[in-house]
Amino acid sequence: MSNQDIFRSARHLKPALFYRAGRPAVLCLFLGCLCGLVLAGCWRGPDSPGAVRAITIAGSTSVQPFAEKLAEEYMRRHSEVRIDIQGGGSSAGIYAAQQGVADLGASSRELVKAEKELMEIPIAYDGIAIIVNKDNPLENLSLEQIRQIYQGKITDWAELGLPSHSIHLITREEGSGTRNAFEELAMGKEAYITPAALVQDSNGSVREIVANDPHALGYISMGLVEPRVRAIAVDGVLPTRENVKNHSYKLVRRFLLVTQELKPGPCQDFVNFILSPKGQSLLETEGLVGVAD
Repeated sequence: MSNQDIFRSARHLKPALFYRAGRPAVLCLFLGCLCGLVLAGCWRGPDSPGAVRAITIAGSTSVQPFAEKLAEEYMRRHSEVRIDIQGGGSSAGIYAAQQGVADLGASSRELVKAEKELMEIPIAYDGIAIIVNKDNPLENLSLEQIRQIYQGKITDWAELGLPSHSIHLITREEGSGTRNAFEELAMGKEAYITPAALVQDSNGSVREIVANDPHALGYISMGLVEPRVRAIAVDGVLPTRENVKNHSYKLVRRFLLVTQELKPGPCQDFVNFILSPKGQSLLETEGLVGVAD
């Protein structure tokens, strides 16, 4: 089984399933796959002279496209390093880092208590954008309206002052860092999302559905908003870089890389690049807010 198969099989599970001792079946799935994996990486020891040094990153599909941009630029400068990046969701990436399947796990949610033994490296801030189709005239929703929509209490656009039509609600899968952050930041104590919502397994899938459906509503990383969809204001505040930076926009989360240990070598050098002015500038160009701000 490949790394990608591992992450695919795990991404639909709740975060707790990846570390709870009472879940032996899930642990056996991962540990059984680990036996046959030989991965080069940051903390596994020095590579032989002339060998390509590999870094494996896995996890959040929100972080993934930005990590790919960073990796592309880094490998352009360091042809002796190969960086392999896979999705799977934040919880799968964190678990992969815990078990050594990945050198770096990518997470778009905060670590829970059982994951805190990992070293966490904040690389950027991101706003969770509530998006509609570009032809939808909706401009603003209150946080309370968002809660009621995702609880299934508001189901028709007419309840929001628009022509009557059912709201085609899109959400992320359980185990997704974006969903976890959305539930924490937007849903609060009432973190219950109606089962009527269509579940998708990546930001790109959510964006694609909303881009092709004028009656759809979803949420994605603000750095992934593009002209076919439109981010609306929440309580009158748009998810812009400035509003994320000054904390006036409320749906903000950190993007993290996590690892067991960051020893000298290609991983540490890549992380140093991400946190350098060049790396942070690249992330800002892509729509995120640097951690140095």
